[in-house]
Amino acid sequence: MKNNRYTLRALARLLAYPDAQLRAELPALVDVLDDEAAVPAARRAELRALATELQRTDPLEVESHYVETFDRGRATSLHLFEHVHGDSRDRGPAMIDLVQTYEKAGMFLGPEELPDHLCVVLEFASTQPPHLAKSFLGEMAHILNAVFSALLKRDSRYATVLAAVLELAGHKAQAVPFEADESMDDSWAEPEAFGGCSTRGQAKPGEAQPIHIVRKTAAAPRMAA
Repeated sequence: MKNNRYTLRALARLLAYPDAQLRAELPALVDVLDDEAAVPAARRAELRALATELQRTDPLEVESHYVETFDRGRATSLHLFEHVHGDSRDRGPAMIDLVQTYEKAGMFLGPEELPDHLCVVLEFASTQPPHLAKSFLGEMAHILNAVFSALLKRDSRYATVLAAVLELAGHKAQAVPFEADESMDDSWAEPEAFGGCSTRGQAKPGEAQPIHIVRKTAAAPRMAA
């Protein structure tokens, strides 16, 4: 099986925040992708186009675009458990399990690194033999395809990075249904002043106003710190 260690690390870097250091590394990252040739030539050409865009576009615009793409909304989040567990309690134990998987393989994260971030996932995969890396990434192919599809919908060049990861996992990058993010206007919308709906605790004019009687009880003791 073809070695893909440096390709995985290069893809991880391409998905990192595009600060000055990363932009300085871009030529070397493209060379690594070509030297190892773990993904098809057509895909490498797309990755090269992404690197060129990151180099030639105004740095502030590049950084702003990155934040808008990956940090504003769940559909394109690079935190993979965000797509599976969201804000549920299951996310914590899943994170712990993933950290333990890394540590058993000899990889220890810094305090600022989250184990489910795709850059970290790719870094870990790069430390494994090719067949294990392929299997590991293949387990999350459905999540990767959802993120790929969301990026494709936005016409983002970053979609090709997800496509490359999927190909290394032995899967085809293809558009699949994904849960679209709620628009900023909808998430911050105020209820109508006089035509409110009962689901928000308001009744429309002319409708019966419900009265809730609550038994008053003594306040529960606060848990000691």
